[in-house]
This record gives sequence, C-alpha cells and structure tokens, in this order.
Amino acid sequence: MFIQLILMFFRIITNAIYNIRMLTLIQSLPAVISELIHYTTVRNLDEVASQMPLIQVLVPRIMNLKPHLEIHPRSVIVFFKDDARERLEFEFSGLSLQLEVVSEGLSFFQQKDEEDVKAVARLFADMEMHTSNPLQHGHEHLLNLRNPLSCWRSVHRMKHLFPGEAFFYGLYIIPNCYLFLSQVSVKVNIPRIMLIFQERTRKILSKPDMVHLPFDLIMVGCISNIFCGFHKTIMLAAVADVLIDAALVLGGDATLKILYMKLIEIMNLLPQLPHQPQLLQTVCYVIGAYSKWLDTAPSGPSFLSPLINILVSGMSISEDTAAAAAVAFRHICDDCKKKLCGSLDGLFQIYQGAMIGEGPFKVSAEDSLHLVEALSMVVTELPSEHAKKALEALCLPTVAPLQDIINQGPLVLGQKPARDLTVHIDRLANIFRHANHPEAVADAVQRLWPIFKSIFDIRSWDMRTMESLCRACKNAVRTSKTLMGVTVGVILEEIQALYKQHQQPCFLYLSSEVIKIFGSDPSCTNYLTILIESLFNHTTSVLTKVQDFSSRPDLVDDCFLLASRCIRYCPQLFFTSPVFPCLVDCSMIGITVQHREASNSILNFLSDVFDLANSTQGKPYVPIRDNVIIPRGAVITRVLVAALTGALPSSRLETVTYTLLAITRAYSSKALEWAKDAISLIPSNAVTDVERSRFLQALSDAMSGAAVNGLTTPIEELSEVCRRNRSVQEIVQGALRPLELNMVSERSRFLQALSDAMSGAAVNGLTTPIEELSEVCRRNRSVQEIVQGALRPLELNMVSVS
Repeated sequence: MFIQLILMFFRIITNAIYNIRMLTLIQSLPAVISELIHYTTVRNLDEVASQMPLIQVLVPRIMNLKPHLEIHPRSVIVFFKDDARERLEFEFSGLSLQLEVVSEGLSFFQQKDEEDVKAVARLFADMEMHTSNPLQHGHEHLLNLRNPLSCWRSVHRMKHLFPGEAFFYGLYIIPNCYLFLSQVSVKVNIPRIMLIFQERTRKILSKPDMVHLPFDLIMVGCISNIFCGFHKTIMLAAVADVLIDAALVLGGDATLKILYMKLIEIMNLLPQLPHQPQLLQTVCYVIGAYSKWLDTAPSGPSFLSPLINILVSGMSISEDTAAAAAVAFRHICDDCKKKLCGSLDGLFQIYQGAMIGEGPFKVSAEDSLHLVEALSMVVTELPSEHAKKALEALCLPTVAPLQDIINQGPLVLGQKPARDLTVHIDRLANIFRHANHPEAVADAVQRLWPIFKSIFDIRSWDMRTMESLCRACKNAVRTSKTLMGVTVGVILEEIQALYKQHQQPCFLYLSSEVIKIFGSDPSCTNYLTILIESLFNHTTSVLTKVQDFSSRPDLVDDCFLLASRCIRYCPQLFFTSPVFPCLVDCSMIGITVQHREASNSILNFLSDVFDLANSTQGKPYVPIRDNVIIPRGAVITRVLVAALTGALPSSRLETVTYTLLAITRAYSSKALEWAKDAISLIPSNAVTDVERSRFLQALSDAMSGAAVNGLTTPIEELSEVCRRNRSVQEIVQGALRPLELNMVSERSRFLQALSDAMSGAAVNGLTTPIEELSEVCRRNRSVQEIVQGALRPLELNMVSVS
C-alpha cells in the first residue's frame, strides 16, 4: 500500500512537471507545483545545493508559462502583486529573478481566461517568495539562472498585466535590510547584489522595447477612456511608484537621464500616429505635459517643429482636439520660448489663422486666449528693438474687428452684444499681461486709446464690457508701470467722469492699480487727490444704509480695497482728505453686511486704519486718524462685539477678532473702556461674569503686546456662548443693536428722565424714554420673561443677588 502511494505521488509530480508547458489542466497545476516549490525551501544554507536540481527543473518550466500572463491589449494595463509590500522588506521577493522578464517588455497574445491568469500569477509569486532566502546570500546557482521570475500585481476588474512596481521597490530596500541581517550573524553579499540590480535596471529602462509602451497606453486610453476618472488615478499612481522606486536604485540623475532619452524617442514617433480625434487629443495633452522636458532637447527648434505641426492639426480636427492643442501650444511657447524666437513668423501664421477663424481652424473664443498668451510669452523674449513691431502684429487681429464696429457709428456700437466686444478686449488684456515689454505695451495703449475711449463713452452702462476694458487697462498699467504716465492721466479723467453716471465697481479696481503704481509719485499728487475725493464721495453717497451694502457688495468690496491701497501707498493724500471721515462712517454702517468679500474688505480697511502707527509712512497721520476714530470708537467697538457674538457668521471670526485687537492695541485704555461698555449691554443670562472678565482680560493682554494666538481662546469662547442657540443670539443682538449707530442705552435715557423729574422738568417731556424702555422690555415674550424674572415683582422681600 505504501509503495502504491509513493508511485501515485510520483505520477502526479511527473505529470505536473510535464504539463507545466501545456495549456491543459492549467488551473490544477499551480497547487501541485506550489507544493514542490515549498519543498525546495530550506532553512540551512548548506542544503541549497541538494535542492538545486529540482529548482533548475522548475524555474525554466514555470517561466515558459509567461505567455499565459499576457492578454489582449483592449483592456487596461495594470499590475499584479501577491502580498503586501511590507513582506518585501525582509524577503526581497526573488528580486534578481525578476530582472530579465521585466526587461523583455510586453508582447500581446490572444485573450486568456482571467482565472487561469490569476492561477499562473499565484505560481510566480510562490516561486519568487520561496527562492528569496538563497538569493539574499548571493547563491551562485540562483544568481546565474538565465530565466528569472517576475513580480506581478492584479487589480479588481482589470484584465491586463504589466511588470510590477514591487520589483523596483524591492531593489532599494536591500541596503536597509543589511543591518537587520548583520544582527542575526548572517553573511550578506550586499554590494555584489546591488551591482547586479543596478546594471540590469539600467538595461530595463534603456531597452528599445520600452519606447513602445506609451503608445500602447495611448491607444488603450482612446479606446477605454483610461485618461478619465478612476482608472487614470490608479494608472498614474502605479507608474509614479515605479519611477520613484527605480530612482532609489539608480539615483535620480541617472534615472532622469534614461527617461529623458526615452521621451525624446517617443516624441520623435508621435508624428507617425494617425490623426484620429481622440488619439490626437491625447497626443496633444502629452506634448503639453512634457513641455519643460522638451525645452532641454539638444536639437532645438528643428525638434519642436513636428510637434507644433501636430498641435496645428489638433486645432483643425474638432473643438475638443483644438482645446487640447491650444493648451499644449501655450505650454510649449511658455517653456520653450527662447528656442521659438527664431520661428516667430511661422507662429504668427498659426496665431492669425486661429484668431481670424480662416481655414480649417476650430479654436473657440475661450481657447484662443491660450494662443494669445503663448505668442505674448514668445514676444517677451525678443530684444526691445524688435518687441514694438511684434506687439503691433500681436494686437492686429484683435484691434481690427473693434475698429470695424466703431466705424459703423455710436448706434451700432451701443447695440452690439457685449460678447462681440469682450472677446477681442479680453485678448488685448492677455497681451498686456503676458508680453513683458513695458515700453512697447505703453506705446500700444497710447495708440489704442481712441478705440478705448469710444467704448468707454458709448458702453459705460454695460458692466461686462467695462469690466473687460478696465482689466485690459489694469494689466497695461501693471506691466508698463510709470511708463504709462501720459496715458494714465486721460484714463483717470475718463473713469472719474463716467463714475458719476454709472458707479461701475471696475472703475474702482482700475484706480486701485493706478494708486499702487503712482501713489508715491509727487508729480501725480493733484490728479490723484481729485480722483480719490471724486470716487469716494460718490461711493459713500450711494451707501447710506445696510441694505445698500447688501445690494451692491461688489461696489463695497472694491471701494474699501481701494481705501486700503490708499492707506498703504498714498497716506499723505488719503488722511488729509475730507473723504476719510466719510469712509469711516460708511464702514461702520456696513461692518455687518453678510456678503463675505464686502465684509472682509471693510474689516481689513478698519484694521489698516488702526495699524497706521506700525508703518513709517503712516505715523505722521496718526493724530488726524485719532481725531476721527476716538469720537466713534465706542460705536465701532460695540458693532465689532456684535459681529463677534452673532451679527456675522462664525467663519469670519478670525477677521473680526483681529480688527477688535487692532483697535485695542491702537487705543489701549480707551478701547478697553469701550469694550466694557459694549459687553455690559449683554444681559447676564446670556453671558456670565466669568466669561466677560476673561474676554476683557484678553483685550487687556493685547494692550500689553501679547501675541494674538494666545488671546483668541477667551474671545472664541464668548462668541460660542452668545451663539449657543437662536434665543440667546437674538437677546445678545437685541442688546447690542449693531445697526443703530446712534444708540443711547435705554437705561441711561430712563435714568436721565428720572433725574430731570427731580429737577422739576415737565412730565410731558419725560414720558418718551420711559415708554421706550417699556416697549423694549415687552418686544417679545422671551424678553418679557427675562425682565420679569430679574425684577421678580411678587417677591417683596427680595434682596439683590449682587
């Protein structure tokens, strides 16, 4: 019986080894072969030689199964890895046995059953794991095997296989394990193994077959949309891991050099691809993504020319390919602009064709802005003597349509849809922003001013057109700076006159840019003073109540941004102007506006006012500031406390806190008294004495120069307490009344009426404050209950708690 069992096992093993090469019984083979692999595992290195005959039989036959791991290319290329990476750190996963298979690249065969593929992959994983121990010690028999193993990884719902990143990861952890192995007194031939790994890794990355892999990825991407969504994320993450781990083996410079040479080969093959729309779109994205690498190509413009031709084809196939080509064109011109300066004539032909829309170009108005930016950045690299002419050519396709519209008369200009104008003005704005030749841009704006003035005069009511035109002027001022001095004066006169009729916010942000550049220029003092007073007077005249702030938040935002710019760049004009007190009064009305940008601009303006003494330029104007702020300090502080305790959303707590601390640092004991008066208005059932004292102590510490970070906790606690429920929040806001800037405490008015009665005043003149107190205490049921609970009219013998 025992002999029959031995014979049966012998037949099973013989058949298993024989059938490794066959396509039959594929799923049953791994279990038997795995047992044989386990049998070769030895703990004593002296026993390796005894197992080598079986190992030498198994490894070549297992490697013959590699075609079963290769599937049809219409699915997604992914990775197979048997177990977690952590196991690799001390087992190395048969690393040298992976090298040759990975280096052979990918060949695509007929479709295989997925379960067969997984079974064979498991067999490979077992093989590499159980040969790792001898491999770690550089055993001659294993290191010299001609057909080594590979590490593979499989992902759910993916059917293609590719050499895994675990291969590269395992290479670089060998030196990290040297110390561990040394501690257990095991001899490790680390330098020899690393030398083998580095040499073969270079061979893998440099292999010509590797060039073809990106094209397989591109083709797969066009078919299965791999470049979108979840699959793209998996692919990119896996590829990134491979490259990072390979760099850890070879070093960053060596890896980049190899990859760069492969990239150049790939780029040389791109023109051979068919111009199928989805494929061409992907190719355009690839060119744009590697534009920085292409700038280092030794062959220069001759290397870039075929790639630009691809992008031109992309602009002519469909709107989608045109969009991808336009973005790639911008990247190429940005990163390779120095090399493209000599090819400017050809680039202008592409640009003019796309701008005018002649020929096959299908570039949309939005995508055309990429081309404008692209040529502008190339023009930036030209010497100054050639820049002016190039800039004129750059502006021509956008200026001509505007001039044609203006030539048709004011009626046509006024009736044109805004888009017919802004599409061209936006292009000019991009030119002025990206063509960094200040003198040439200043000359261009001066030459174009008659066109701009016509649009200003006829379309000043049109917010969209005015925004576009002001953006173009702002970019020109930002690029040309003081060289725009001649034209800036007439621009400011124009917008100053138009602002009286149409309070367009864009007039304010254009003025803000002018203040930044020219604010400290003494020669501009007169017209900047007139500008400031004109703009702020008209703005404050339309912002008289909080509802005005809510209906025009964009105007509020730009107004107080301009005011802050004035504080920084021309305090000598701003604080001496009569508009400063008006702006402070206006800001007090709008502190609690709910629009985020508008509210933040107001709070930042007040912070800049309070921090005036911190700047060298601002110190001389502190007395003027104090004359305006001190009479209003109590009201400003009360409104800020109201904003802190619920008048503004909690998301703006940081900005409100900083403003409150700024006024405290600026006015010290006065500000602390203002804060005490404000917080005393909050009923005791809403805020405890402890919470009040902690809040006031934080402000007192701010007076002493304590860091802001250490003061926020008690301030935040007060805010949370006053917002803990809607009822409490209503009580607090009802007490602080942030919208009543001229509020006098009901207590004070009531007590003053009684005092007047003591002096013999007529009763008729005393009833109003008494009636007001009565109405306030009866305004709703919860307030009435609070008041009566505090007074307790039925407790005749009540003694005050205090």
